[in-house]
Amino acid sequence: MAGVIEKVTAFIIHEANDGQRLLLIEHPNAGIQLPAGTVEANETPEEAALREAAEETGLTTVSIQRYLGWTDDTPPEGHKVVLAAAPVYARPDITSFQWAWLRRGIVVAVKRTAAGFSQVTYEEFDRLPDPQYVTMNITGWVADEMLTESRRRHFFRLAFHGAPAEPWTVHTDHHDFRLFWAPLAELPELIYPQNAWLAYFNQAE
Repeated sequence: MAGVIEKVTAFIIHEANDGQRLLLIEHPNAGIQLPAGTVEANETPEEAALREAAEETGLTTVSIQRYLGWTDDTPPEGHKVVLAAAPVYARPDITSFQWAWLRRGIVVAVKRTAAGFSQVTYEEFDRLPDPQYVTMNITGWVADEMLTESRRRHFFRLAFHGAPAEPWTVHTDHHDFRLFWAPLAELPELIYPQNAWLAYFNQAE
């Protein structure tokens, strides 16, 4: 299954009396980040940006102001991206025990390859507070055709229309996320590699 996984990142802006504010998400285990996600099949990046904004923030009164560009978002060395929902097998054989699924768009570490399969590991971390530790680990065999090294990330500036709320909570993707508006001049530190994504927003200002 040759292909490219497309991702989107949304810079959602509110024009406040004291200047522009950027909407940020505080993940309970992974730090402060931007609304972002994976473009679904038969979906445009613009549609994905609006959908992810609604799903991750609960806001529906947003519109795209500007497309900020894209970058080849190559996964780290030794890693690949899941192209579509992929079954995980106990051995490199589709007749072996299939015990889990990996969702489209996540990054996995490749341990070894055999017979058209890759043994991969997906881990979720608890980064807050330090020290970090692994909260979940899935290791098994996935067909090579379900993996890719090609990932492209699109950046959009979105405008929020309405009265901004104080910090609020959204439950999505099995987590409770705290959302808040931060002045552009006083942004907190974002998680890696999202801290580098701010360059796409800043160069358009």
